[in-house]
Amino acid sequence: MNPLRVGFVGAGFIAGVHASILARDPRAIVSHVFDPDASKSALFSVQHAATAVPSLDDLIGSVQAVYICNPNAFHADVAVRALEAGLQVFSEKPMATSLDDARRVLRAAHSARAVYQAGFNRRFAGVYLELKRRLDAGDLVPTSVLLKMNRGELQRPVWTGDPAISGGFLYETPVHMLDLARFLFGDPVDLVVRARATVYNQLDDFSMLFTFPSGMTAVFASSAHTTWLAPFERVEVYGDHRAVVTEEMDRITFADGVGRPSRVIDFAQRPFEERWGYVEEGRLFLDAVFGDAPPAVSAEDAFATTALVASCYERADDSPAAHHRTLSEVTDQTAVS
Repeated sequence: MNPLRVGFVGAGFIAGVHASILARDPRAIVSHVFDPDASKSALFSVQHAATAVPSLDDLIGSVQAVYICNPNAFHADVAVRALEAGLQVFSEKPMATSLDDARRVLRAAHSARAVYQAGFNRRFAGVYLELKRRLDAGDLVPTSVLLKMNRGELQRPVWTGDPAISGGFLYETPVHMLDLARFLFGDPVDLVVRARATVYNQLDDFSMLFTFPSGMTAVFASSAHTTWLAPFERVEVYGDHRAVVTEEMDRITFADGVGRPSRVIDFAQRPFEERWGYVEEGRLFLDAVFGDAPPAVSAEDAFATTALVASCYERADDSPAAHHRTLSEVTDQTAVS
């Protein structure tokens, strides 16, 4: 069997991470790259033995699969074109930066004879897989949750500070935590959002309250300007005299009862690509392409996370009506037409 020819759209840091992982899997070969910045394409081509091409059309005509690693606002157009051309698609988060664009990708994925998988790597990080395993096993029945995911700045890369390209702060780093909340606890049935523009010329500080079908609540705080003070990402799950706490992708701590010693599982010494879930999501993408499993994060799943981000922005509206509508009323409007 010949290896899958994979092309990259976008040649930045995350493209390099994915390309390095693919190079270790005999089922795939990194064959082509396109980035509007020709110097980035040239560097990527040297580092990963790929052919740099001058346009997206050239790339689509040369490969069997595409990794979409360009800025957020362009994900949807590339995904639709690739799916319509019959290519397998791995798209970095987010699926799209608007619901209309997300619907276009979802329709294209439904019509295509190809795989679409979204890149929500946290689902495959060891700390969160361990947390989900324990939740699913009933080791801890959550009564409330505290979530934090900050960003140090919206300056690097420069486009992260431009909502026209990033989609807004929530579509950049916090979308991971919103997706993770769905992965761990299911879809919320209600939410309250307060947000302000404090440092940047966009909403950059969010406080949110989610309610889930069980009655469990989760508080999520996220700021765009915290200097990357560690841990910038944290989940605390509380139950009946039990608690689980994660610190980024480095470690997870369990407390099982008053006065009992806590237990720690440490992932900090594992390689970055493995610790952050990139290795596993890449393997699962190739599994799906070769028919061994369904996509690990499907188009439907990616659409639901996009809809949740859109709902958060709608709730951030200062009008009283926006804060008193039920989440079902909002999601009814975001359903696929």
